[in-house]
Amino acid sequence: MWRAAARAAAALVARPAARGSGSLAATGWSRLFRPVPGEAVSEAVPRLARRTLTSLSQPTRWGHASRVPERGWRGGRAPFDPQRSDPISEHRTGVNVAAVRTAANPRDVVSSLRIAGRQRHGRSVGKDTMAGPNKKLVAAVEAYFADLRRVRASGGATAERSYYPALEGLLRAVGATLKPKVFCVQELADQGAGHPDLALYTARQVQKGRPKSGQVPERGVVEVKGVGDDAWLTAGSGQVSRYWGRYRLVLVTNLRNFVLVGADAQGSPAKLETFTLAEDAEDFWRNVETPRAFAREVGAGLGEYLARVLSHRAALAEPKDLAWLLASYARDGLARVEAAGNVSSLLAVRSAMEEALGIHFEGERGERFFRSTLIQTLFYGIFSAWVLWSRDEQKKNGPLFEGHYGPQRFRWREAVWHLRAPVLRALFQQVADPSRLKPLGLVEVLNWTSAALDRVDRTAFFSRFNEGEAVPYFYEPFLEAFDPALRKQLGVWYTPTEVVRYMVARVDKALKDDLGILAGLAAENVYVLDPCCGTGAYLAEVLRRIAGNLGEQGLGALAGAAVRRAATERVFGFEIMPAPFVVAHLQVGLTMQNLGAPLAEDGSERAGVFLTNALTGWEPRTTKPLPFPELEEERDLAESVKQDIPILVILGNPPYNGFAGMAVDEERELSVAYRTTKRVRKPEGQGLNDLYVRFFRMAERRIAEKTGQGVVCFISNYSWLDGLSFTGMRERYLEAFDAIRIDCLNGDKYKTGKVAPDGSPDPSIFSTDGDPVGIQVGTAIATLVRKVDHEPTEAVGFRHLWGQSKPTELTATADAEPDTLYSEVAPLLPLGLPFAEIAVNPKWFDWPALPDLFPAWYQGSETGRDSFLIDTDLNRLRSRLSDYFNAGLSHDEIARRYPAVMKDTARFDARAVRDLLLKRGGPNVAGFVRHAYRPFDDRWLYWEEETKLLREKSPRYPEHVFEGNLWLSAAQHLRRGADEPQACFTSNLASRHLIERGTSMFPAWLREDGLGYGAGLDRRANLSPSAGRYLDRLGLGVEDLFHHVLATLHDPAYRYANAGALRMEWPRIPLPGWPDGESEGAAEALAGSAARGRMVAALLDSERPLSSGTGTPLRPEIAVPDTVTGRYMAGEDFAVTAGWGHFGAGTAVMPGRGRIVERTYRPEERSALAEHVAVLGKTTFDVYLNGEAFWCNVPSAIWDYRLGGYQVLKKWLSYRESAVLGRSLLPEEVQHFADTARRIGALLIATFDRPERSSP
Repeated sequence: MWRAAARAAAALVARPAARGSGSLAATGWSRLFRPVPGEAVSEAVPRLARRTLTSLSQPTRWGHASRVPERGWRGGRAPFDPQRSDPISEHRTGVNVAAVRTAANPRDVVSSLRIAGRQRHGRSVGKDTMAGPNKKLVAAVEAYFADLRRVRASGGATAERSYYPALEGLLRAVGATLKPKVFCVQELADQGAGHPDLALYTARQVQKGRPKSGQVPERGVVEVKGVGDDAWLTAGSGQVSRYWGRYRLVLVTNLRNFVLVGADAQGSPAKLETFTLAEDAEDFWRNVETPRAFAREVGAGLGEYLARVLSHRAALAEPKDLAWLLASYARDGLARVEAAGNVSSLLAVRSAMEEALGIHFEGERGERFFRSTLIQTLFYGIFSAWVLWSRDEQKKNGPLFEGHYGPQRFRWREAVWHLRAPVLRALFQQVADPSRLKPLGLVEVLNWTSAALDRVDRTAFFSRFNEGEAVPYFYEPFLEAFDPALRKQLGVWYTPTEVVRYMVARVDKALKDDLGILAGLAAENVYVLDPCCGTGAYLAEVLRRIAGNLGEQGLGALAGAAVRRAATERVFGFEIMPAPFVVAHLQVGLTMQNLGAPLAEDGSERAGVFLTNALTGWEPRTTKPLPFPELEEERDLAESVKQDIPILVILGNPPYNGFAGMAVDEERELSVAYRTTKRVRKPEGQGLNDLYVRFFRMAERRIAEKTGQGVVCFISNYSWLDGLSFTGMRERYLEAFDAIRIDCLNGDKYKTGKVAPDGSPDPSIFSTDGDPVGIQVGTAIATLVRKVDHEPTEAVGFRHLWGQSKPTELTATADAEPDTLYSEVAPLLPLGLPFAEIAVNPKWFDWPALPDLFPAWYQGSETGRDSFLIDTDLNRLRSRLSDYFNAGLSHDEIARRYPAVMKDTARFDARAVRDLLLKRGGPNVAGFVRHAYRPFDDRWLYWEEETKLLREKSPRYPEHVFEGNLWLSAAQHLRRGADEPQACFTSNLASRHLIERGTSMFPAWLREDGLGYGAGLDRRANLSPSAGRYLDRLGLGVEDLFHHVLATLHDPAYRYANAGALRMEWPRIPLPGWPDGESEGAAEALAGSAARGRMVAALLDSERPLSSGTGTPLRPEIAVPDTVTGRYMAGEDFAVTAGWGHFGAGTAVMPGRGRIVERTYRPEERSALAEHVAVLGKTTFDVYLNGEAFWCNVPSAIWDYRLGGYQVLKKWLSYRESAVLGRSLLPEEVQHFADTARRIGALLIATFDRPERSSP
């Protein structure tokens, strides 16, 4: 094989060519196989091929690589030749040709090729390194593999042409994601160079009417060969040479390898980007047999590669488009770094960063974070240098060449000359050092990056990029495309311009009005710090505000010098991540240029942005020398700011989350101050561990304890405003600050479902056109003011902002007086001093909490293995447990049949647990019990008292579940939906997730005989002594109280009036005449409420049919099973296939959109429900099982009804999708849905239509 490759290569090099013929050999293609000095081509190629094949035939983690006739590996490296620095010509091939030409020891060349050969794109990376792949691209690649497999399996395929449709489909799918869209035309008509297999046109080349004849495909042509052919040799053929001469861009592929042939800087043909799926046909077809698995492995990489190919001729003018392209290259670079493993050359850089920033990259995640940081620094350094280089070129040459400034091309190796901050230059030099880049295979990727930057239409690009906030508009899409998981983990979100401007304006106003500093931010004694400056948005806005204030003061031409002093001497930014640190310097530099006060280009002036950990180094300490003097200088400068400068303003957007791979002991101590309290209740939960809390503490300590006056203004997660983890934090702020002003921006997924009180959408303030969801948690802006003559405050200024107009509202109110903006909130001590407006009845604290009435309560069970231990079908559940307890079935066999039960977790050793249970024997017949799984969704559970087969359980819970007992659910804290009904009623053993937040079950009765589940009659009331005395005086019993509680918790008036308090503690229950029961009419009032509670209980208990005495009959007009054709349901009509649910990660069931049709009521429906339309909703839905069967007339309020945090009907359907349930519905299950809808309707009518409600 290697001899054949050698002969072909030698022939390619030696082939004569006529001058000007346009053949590839004539234009310099022969340099691809240049021998080392003193060696002929006929000797060099066989020698290298033989040794390379020998080394690559060794087993790798992906199987056996077989040959590298010419580097097609995505992980290969371009030549690095110090005598030749043209970045365009360097990316002609993936082979390290320079090493082949000049290496003294041929073994070094082979070793280099072997390293590259094992960096197969996608396959060396694993799932974790290609974070957030484009799902559409992965799906397109999967379809491509599936089509190839299908065609080949037919047995009638030709070697090449039969596979055209599969490739065309892939290219069309990738092209559909681009703007303009790109599509394929098979077998292009001869335009003077033959018939390419596929031509790539853009949508704008298509016009209505008569076709345009002779159009050249805008995005090039494709030459396809059979899987067994060699794409690299084909790329050098005369046929491809002719295509290139006509179309100038040719994608050559044998379906498994891809080579893009384009032009270099001199206009000569060059092999540009490459991609390899498999080294030979056998390996390729073996992987294609599992399309989904193969696509998950390589789909993102191949999809992005093809997207780059199809975009190669597209003008790059939008910052976000360039960001995506560079992020794509950066991910490729990260893949190569990951594949390289622990490269010793990186240890010095890593150690220096850890020492300088006071952090430690711990474990696998820390290692990956370091590598990600490395790549980001490299790419942002190149990008920043390119921006500054472009500015210099514009100054020297002016706007020439249709959007390009001057004839020069950017060279990434010279980037360091354009980076002005010493530490920035040092970092880039260390990362971009050839001794580090070459072993990592990054030279080729950086060559591609240079080529991409040379394609940018700089006139158009910089017209957009110079619009003030354009730098973050580049950074945000880059990070989102490069590593969205890291972005999410760090809480890195671009702060909207309106928010930044608003906060800077409020700080400026607070300085003037609260602290009496008339010049505001422009005052020479106002030192400003953004401790987490990211890309420098706040710093840039502060400088713009200073310039504006100076202009108002009449400084005229002197303003420039004053702004420069501010940028270098009193406006500071700290950033711990090198990548945004690079961009922050760029952002501030561009801002100063736009203000007409540019920093000195000779490096004598630098922005006050420092690479440092903002949470450490505020007190003098002994420091160690660092490996690089620039890093040591940066650390010393940052610590002089921390320890010596009287900072007066701290503002910004602190990161919400810490990164699991970074550990900083000193940081953890910051939140200790908030864990102790004086009067307020102790903090509960883990909220104080959130990273943003540490930034608040750092800022509070600096302003309140060090400077003694100043302003803190942060936008952050708003959990601290009323969360019970933050009681000490709020108590401290009331003591430390004179004024506290809160702009609550809402937009929370958990508390409000991102819905405003009027029902309109309430997106996060961080929502963008590209990311309409934004972040999930709600946010708030807090402005904290400390005066010299300090007086603690007892009130908080508070306002809500809702809906999609929040950015506009912030802009409109940036300079408003506080008295006109905020309502005064007096934090309530019993609720933990919440800083938010809390809906609570003034008598709330006079009422008993639920545990004060029913002292015994139990946590619901949590199996951790629902798919194995829970089922709607008792026989299926028994069958699974019979297998599990069958000693004749091995652990491996059980794992094959039931993976969920044999998967180890932190506290569950699956094999050890099964061994123990097999030894004991089972299953326990009495362990098969009815289970309240979700609202209106009871199933069968296997309860196992021993071991951790059930992950979480209360051992004494089952003994109190017996016939005739009554249970209701409640939660001590609600994450969302406090104004929605939360109390479920059941007589069965309940799941911990019966309600969304975590279920506590309160019984009416307790059994004392200890005989276990389902046995015994010796019981006593679950009442506290005070509740027992109260009922005795009224002459009522525990079930009367129980049903009164249930009625109260389902009373909308009670929930709305106390929604704030219900989120923060156990429900408190209003009781007539509490606690002595001597109030007139108390017994009658409680008995009347209990009667309503019995009706509610009957409607909630779907396990038992309704009796005639419930008082609210079910409406038969609601949710009537029907079919589109009007016939009776039969066969497949019972299958739920409308997309209501699917499996997510593991066996977790995720809801789908399903199929639902909203309409008005038909006349007969409206007539039947006329009295209740106002409650049930003005419109109704038809809810489909599939394309034929549906439930007719489900009123909108019934469909939207939520109980325990779940949308009841939709949740039930998500578990009944046939692909999830494993079967069609039974007729009685179809009827159960209808009955549930009717029960919900009766509940709504009973609770909303009732003329008198129990007064809270």
